[in-house]
Amino acid sequence: MSTLSLMAVDLLVALVSAGTWLGAAIAAASGRARAGRILAVSAVAVTLVRVAVVVALAGRGWWFVQEKVVFALPLVILAGAVAVVVLVTRGITAAVVPLYGAGFAAGVGVLSPLLTGYPMGVGQALTSLCVAAVATLVAWRLTSGAAAPTRRLLVPVIVLGLVGVGLELLPASSAADGPIRTTVSELRGPSTPAPGGSVRRVELAARKASVTLASGATVEAWTYNASAPGPEITALEGDLLEVTLTNVDIESGVTLHWHGYDVPNAEDGAPGVTQAAVPPGGSHVYRFLANQVGTYWYHTHQVSSEGVRRGLFGALVVRPRGDVSDTEIDTDSERERETIDLTLPVHTYDGIVALGVHDDVHQMSVAPGTPVRLRLINTDSTPHRLSLAGTEFRVVAVDGYDLHEPGRVSNQALRLPAGGRADLSFPMPAGAVALLVDDDPSRATLRINGDPASTVDTAATVDTIGWPELDLRAYGTPAPTPFGPDSAFDRDFTLVLDRGLALVDGVPMFAQTVNGLGYPNIPDQRVREGDLVRVTVVNRSIETHPWHLHGHRVLVLGTTGSPLWLDTFDVRPGEVWRVAFRADNPGIWMNHCHNLDHANQGMVLHLSYEGVASYDGAGTSHVGH
Repeated sequence: MSTLSLMAVDLLVALVSAGTWLGAAIAAASGRARAGRILAVSAVAVTLVRVAVVVALAGRGWWFVQEKVVFALPLVILAGAVAVVVLVTRGITAAVVPLYGAGFAAGVGVLSPLLTGYPMGVGQALTSLCVAAVATLVAWRLTSGAAAPTRRLLVPVIVLGLVGVGLELLPASSAADGPIRTTVSELRGPSTPAPGGSVRRVELAARKASVTLASGATVEAWTYNASAPGPEITALEGDLLEVTLTNVDIESGVTLHWHGYDVPNAEDGAPGVTQAAVPPGGSHVYRFLANQVGTYWYHTHQVSSEGVRRGLFGALVVRPRGDVSDTEIDTDSERERETIDLTLPVHTYDGIVALGVHDDVHQMSVAPGTPVRLRLINTDSTPHRLSLAGTEFRVVAVDGYDLHEPGRVSNQALRLPAGGRADLSFPMPAGAVALLVDDDPSRATLRINGDPASTVDTAATVDTIGWPELDLRAYGTPAPTPFGPDSAFDRDFTLVLDRGLALVDGVPMFAQTVNGLGYPNIPDQRVREGDLVRVTVVNRSIETHPWHLHGHRVLVLGTTGSPLWLDTFDVRPGEVWRVAFRADNPGIWMNHCHNLDHANQGMVLHLSYEGVASYDGAGTSHVGH
C-alpha cells in the first residue's frame, strides 16, 4: 500500500473513531444504554485499528505520524480509557461526559493536523486540547444543564486556547548572520565571453498585447516583445548573453528569471532578493555566460503566479560550441543528416492548452530518417503528461542535463513537472508520429508525417491513456557522480510540505507550509561555500509540489538508472525525495514550490550563503504575489 493510501486509511479510521465515540455519547445521553455500550466497544476497537495503521504509516517516515504519536493517539487513548473506566464502574449515565470527551479528543486529532500541518508544536497542541475541552464542556452543559461549573471552566480554557493560537503564529527565530564579505549586488556576471565565444545581445520589452493562437483564438496576454511565448533566446556554449529588459506597461513590475540556469546571484531575477522589480518605464540588464548546454526557459518572477500564466515567459536554448546546430549524426545509420530541432513550450492560456502558439493540431512533413529533437518545456504550474505515438524515442536530456546511455522508449508517457524540461530524440520513421498533451489528440497536438502518402491520423488516434509513465529514476544506465547517498554531507535539511494555518507576509491564512510555517517566517537554509548539502523533501499534503531551487542543479539520490540532475522535481502526495548538491554558487537563492499559486500562498524559503548580504536596493520579495 502506498504512503498516500495509508494516509487516507488513517484519516478514514480517525473519522470513524470520532464518530463512534460521539455516537456512544449521544446514545448514552438519550437513554439508549445498550446502543451506547455497543458503540463504546466499537469505538475502542476502531481506536486500536488506528493505532495499527499509525504504526504502519510510521514505517514510511516520522514526518507522517509525528502529531499522531505525540498528541492525537495519546489524547484519544487517555480520554477513551477514562470513558471506559467510568462506564464500567459507574454505568452508562455517568459516562456521558467522558464519552463526549473521547469523541471530541478524537475529532481534534483529525482536524488539528489538517488545519495546522507539520510539525505539531506546543501552541498547536494547546489550542487543540482547549478546543476539545470547550466542546466537551458545552456538551456537558447541554446534556445536564450544569451551567455554573461549565461557566467557571470555560473562561480559563478559552484563555489557554488563545495562548496556544498566539504561540502558533509567532514568527520563527532566524540564525544570526556572521561577518558580511559581499552583497548580492556584487555577484554579477562577467562582461566578456569565454575564449572563442561571442556577445549575444537581446532586447526584451514587457508589454500587454493581444496574442492570436494558431486556431485563431485571441488572448489578452502579458508578453515579451508582443509575443507569447516570448522570443526564443539561443546561444552557443561560451557566448556571453546580454539581455536588456524594458517594462513598457506592466504595472506590477517585471523581471527575468533564468529557470534552471545557474547564473551569478545578481542575475537571477528574484525581486526583493537579487534586485528590485523593473517598474513601467524602467529597464535592467542581465549578463551571464552561456556555460550550460541544453533546454531552459525564462520568465518573470514578479507577481509570477499571474505574470507567467498571462504569458511572460520564453525559451532559452544553448548548444555545444563546435557542433553544427542544423546537423546531427544519425547513430542508427552513421550518416549525417539535417536535423529537425523543435522547441515546444506547453502553456495554458485562459484554459486553452498550446504547444508554442499551436492550440490546435500542428502538422508538418519530415523526410524519413531525419533526426528529430523535440525540446519540451512545461511553463504551467501543474504537471503535463506527454506521449509520443508512432515511433520509438530516447529521452536524451532532462532539465538541460544529458542522460547516460538512454534506452529506447515506446508506449510510455512522460510526466513533465511544472517548470521541467525533457528532450526527446528519434529518427523520423516512414509513417506518422504524434506528440499528444495529456492524452488528448484533439488539442495542442504535433503531428509529423514521414511519408506524404501515409495517414497522419493513424498515430494521432492511438489511445495513450493506458500507457504507463516512464520512471526517469530507473531509466538509462548508471555512471560515476561526484557524490552520492553515502557521502559525508556538511549540511542536512528536511522540508516537510503541508497545508495549515500560518502567517504569510504577516497575514493569517490557510497556507501552503514548509515545516509548519509560511513565507517569510520559514528559516533560511544556511550554508557555507563548498558545503555538500543533502535535502529531504517530504509531501504530507494531498497536492503535488514541483520543487525548484534557484542557482543549483541537484542530484537525485538513490536512482538505479542514469544520474539524474534536476532543477525541478515533482513531489507527489506521500512521496519522499532525497537530493544533494554542492554549494558552489554564492548568494541568496529562492527555494520554492513551482506551482506558483502555492508559492503565493507561502511555500517559499531561501538558501543563504554565510557572509552574503541582501542586495543594496529597496523592495520586497514577490515570488508569487
